[in-house]
Amino acid sequence: MDDMLYALLPLLREAFGLTYAEVALVRSAHKSATAIFQIPVGIFAEKAGARNSLVFGTALLGVAFLGLGFANAYAAILALVFLAGCGDAFNHPLSSSIISNAFPGAGQRAALGTYNALGDVGKFIFLGVTIFATASLGFSWQVPVHGFGVSAIIIAISTFVFLKLANAGARSDPAAKHDIAGTIKGWGIKHRRGFFTLGAITALDSSTRYSFLTFVTFLMIEKGVATGWAASAVLATVFGGMFGKYAVGLMAEKIGVARTIMLTEFTTAGLIIAVIIVPSVYAFILLPLVCVFLNGTSSAIYGTVPDLIEGEKHSRAYGLIYTVVSASGFLSPLLYGLLADYYNITTTLIVVSAVVLLTVPLCGTLAHALSAAKSNPLQV
Repeated sequence: MDDMLYALLPLLREAFGLTYAEVALVRSAHKSATAIFQIPVGIFAEKAGARNSLVFGTALLGVAFLGLGFANAYAAILALVFLAGCGDAFNHPLSSSIISNAFPGAGQRAALGTYNALGDVGKFIFLGVTIFATASLGFSWQVPVHGFGVSAIIIAISTFVFLKLANAGARSDPAAKHDIAGTIKGWGIKHRRGFFTLGAITALDSSTRYSFLTFVTFLMIEKGVATGWAASAVLATVFGGMFGKYAVGLMAEKIGVARTIMLTEFTTAGLIIAVIIVPSVYAFILLPLVCVFLNGTSSAIYGTVPDLIEGEKHSRAYGLIYTVVSASGFLSPLLYGLLADYYNITTTLIVVSAVVLLTVPLCGTLAHALSAAKSNPLQV
């Protein structure tokens, strides 16, 4: 849902005459909902089961999008995007928990990277359909929104069937839960400082990703690209992200998490500056490469959660990490939107590229924490 919303933002701005801050608030409405509900969802799933919870959230997302297609006022759009965010809150924490539990130990980052990459394939398809339907076929923005709503409900039903066949994400045996509760209390954190450092890196990386994706379309418009086709800038970034999430997951397995994050963040900052400087045609060519690193870093980050958290606590830990992601997605586009209204899009994206480099000094702390977590007892 995230990336499809990026394609809708310029269309909503044109249809409703929104300012950049109002555009960012639409984005933030979604992220505020996921920020609020992801931790409760992670804890709830420990009792209800990840599978049932994931199916419910996906269906709620579909219902919200069906309603969004009928919205005719800015306030209604905000309310329905918030509801969609509530449904989206079930997605990443529970899916990541199911994957990490299915692939314990070596290969977790590669498995999560593959899962994230396949998710971007779906984003690419929905984004492409949205842009083609509105820019080429002349349909209103409501048509792809309704199509996404129906698709989400179908996906919810399919998810339940396939996960049940695979016997994945079911509710844990109550007796086993009781035994685990006696040995693993609280959040199951193996290394507090490492987990907090990972959260800080997550916040900085997410704020860069969401802000760049929110405003890159408007950068293309400033470069002279028509509004309908400017949204294809996000499509180009998702195309790069598909490969980046898979490749960076493998890279983290080979050279380590800290080195991978430093490499990808340095490269991200440099490529964002390059996109700002070059003409629109060359900027479009660079965008997939930007998001190989911009989106790919998340595979290294999310794949590190199981190294710092005991298995039975993965759902709530992922809920916490994705809440950090959502809070960053809520605050950063709004703040950068105000900056863009006061200055301009170019200045705003230069600031975005500088902020991501704050992750680099944190990587050394994370490396030491991961090493300590292998031998230290739980720090609950």
